[in-house]
Order: sequence, then structure tokens, then C-alpha cells
Amino acid sequence: MKIIVSGGGTGGHIYPAISIIEELKKRDENNQILYIGTKEGLESEIVPKLNIDFKSISVKGLPRKINKQSFIAMKELFKGLSQAKKIIKDFNPDVIIGTGGFVSGPVLYRGTKTDAYTAFHEQNSFPGLTNRILSRYVDEYFVTFKESIKYFKNPEKAIVTGNPIRNRFNNIDEKKEEAYKYFNLDKNKKVIFSFGGSNGAKSINENMKYFIENLSEDSNLQVIHVTGKRFYESFIKDIGENANKENVKIYPYMEQMQLAYAITDLIITSSGAITLAEISFLGLPSILIPKAYTTENHQEHNAIVYKNEGAAEVLLEKDITGKLLYDMIHDIVDNPEKMEEMSKASLKLAAPNAAKDIVDKIYDSIESK
Repeated sequence: MKIIVSGGGTGGHIYPAISIIEELKKRDENNQILYIGTKEGLESEIVPKLNIDFKSISVKGLPRKINKQSFIAMKELFKGLSQAKKIIKDFNPDVIIGTGGFVSGPVLYRGTKTDAYTAFHEQNSFPGLTNRILSRYVDEYFVTFKESIKYFKNPEKAIVTGNPIRNRFNNIDEKKEEAYKYFNLDKNKKVIFSFGGSNGAKSINENMKYFIENLSEDSNLQVIHVTGKRFYESFIKDIGENANKENVKIYPYMEQMQLAYAITDLIITSSGAITLAEISFLGLPSILIPKAYTTENHQEHNAIVYKNEGAAEVLLEKDITGKLLYDMIHDIVDNPEKMEEMSKASLKLAAPNAAKDIVDKIYDSIESK
């Protein structure tokens, strides 16, 4: 079977695409996969390294207001549509799957004009503009959250699968001993793991400073905090001697996420779709601090779903203070019953078979087409 996969811009769109590709290859190693992205996007770095055939088209996001950039974006869009049409014609796919980002728009739209089966996956509870438009045309679409369906056209075409993530966290309990040694932490004390996505988050850093400064070294709590590379030096400078506490570990970037997750009792993070899929897969309770500047404010929508299900507490950037975060952390970790309830609720939101379910449906639809 010949399959085109398209998605890009951020890891939140790229990694679900890679998970689906891995499942397609697992299903049949003879499946031919072509990934379509942009030269400028992160996908142009990640995808070729995985030995996946890659081609690029031109596309830019459309500004919310009409200005000079709008005309440049429209020109690029028509160019991208033309390029996508040629690539699709030359490759002649049986299936075209999009995972979001502006690049998937021209690819999937052109795909709907062929005999190929077309579908997209939406990671967020409030969907992006590209997928909202595409829901008019595709054969089916997959969603992470059932709450997103109301924003699409043709809700009868929606299939709730959860978010496909790469299964790098299987048997994670076996890594606990290694993790405690790696971080040089006490296995008899609880671990708070805080981070703000791959680039860090200013609000999480600012408010974790308060927590770290007020954390005594004889506390039953320990902290692994990731600042993001761009914030690391200023963060270390600001907290001074507090960075040397034995129960505080600070990193610019976390290379060993699976080790950090293995010993974590409570997560403090923003609410990107990939992170949420990972922490629910592991059944971890969390305090979510959604980034306020994300497209369509989708992180806040994601966080509210987790709060409503009892899996997380939510603090908005406009409301948060260091004291408020400090009190919320203690309210959770000092209450074992609450932690257990949040953990169970988090696990219920997991979708460990999301990639398999998506590929199963693709195969079923192809066979019945």
C-alpha cells in the first residue's frame, strides 16, 4: 500500500504522524510511506533521520487580519496546492493522512480530489483551523478528545482514538532504580517533575522559583525542574544557592525523559497534546499551566478536559502566583487519597492503542472502499 503522511511545524503534529507511520510499517513492512512537510518546519530535520522518504511544499500560515502578509501567504498557498497536486499524482497513493499544521491543508485537500482514502488526526480539544476546514472534505477524521467533535463539520465521520504516541515508556517501572541513581535522589521521598515543554515556559520557571526557594532540604519532597535552554542561565542566577540543595535538580533540557517520568509522583507542566498523552499513558497526576499564547488557546482547552475528568488541577498564567502554586502542590502531595484519585483519572484518559486503532480503521476503510 502507498501512503502519504503530512503534518508539521511543531512536534505536536509531527510525532503523532511518526507513531502512525511506525504502526503502518509494523503492519506491513512493504508499505511505501512518503512524508510531505515544509523545508522550514521541524519535520524537515526529524523525518529524514528516521529513514522516511520526505518531500516539501511551500505554505505559510494565514494571518488573522488582512495585511501584506495575507497576500504573501495566499500566494504560497496556491503554490503549495500546485506542488501537492504534482507529488500526489507522481506517487499515486492509496491513503493520505494529515496530522495538522498548515502543510497538511494543501496535501489533504488535493488528496480529496483523487481516489485515495483521506483522513486527518486532531490532537487538541479545540481543533486548528486547517482541520476544521478539512472536515468538510475528508473521508473520516480521528480525534484525541470527544469534546473537539462539535467544532467540525460532518460529525458522523469522527472517530475518537486518543493521541498516538511512540511507546518509549513501556515497562518504565523497571527503570526506577536507574533513575534514582541518575538524578541522585532519595527513593523514600516524593518527586515533583516540572517543565514547560521542549522550549521551557517563563511562567512555570518564575513560579517554580518560589517553590524551590521555600523548599527545605529536610522536606519529604524533591524537585526535578527543566528550565528550557534559553532560560537556564538566568534561572540559576536568580535562585542562587538554592540551586545547590540536595533535593533540587535543575536542567536546561531533559535528555532522559523516561527516567524522570519513572520516579515522578506529580507533574507540573503546560498542556501540549503530546505531554498530556504521555502523562495519561503513565497515569500521573498533574498541575497544568497552559501557555496563554498558543494558537486558538488550545492548551487551555486541553487542560480543562483533564481538570473536568479529575486528572489535573489547572492554573492559568494570568492568575498564577508562586504562593498559589506552592499551596496547590502541597494540597495534592500531602493528600495520598487525592493523588490516587487523580492518578486513576489520568490513566482513564490514556489511549495506548491509538496508533493501532487508527491504522485498523484505515485498513478497514480501504478494504470496504
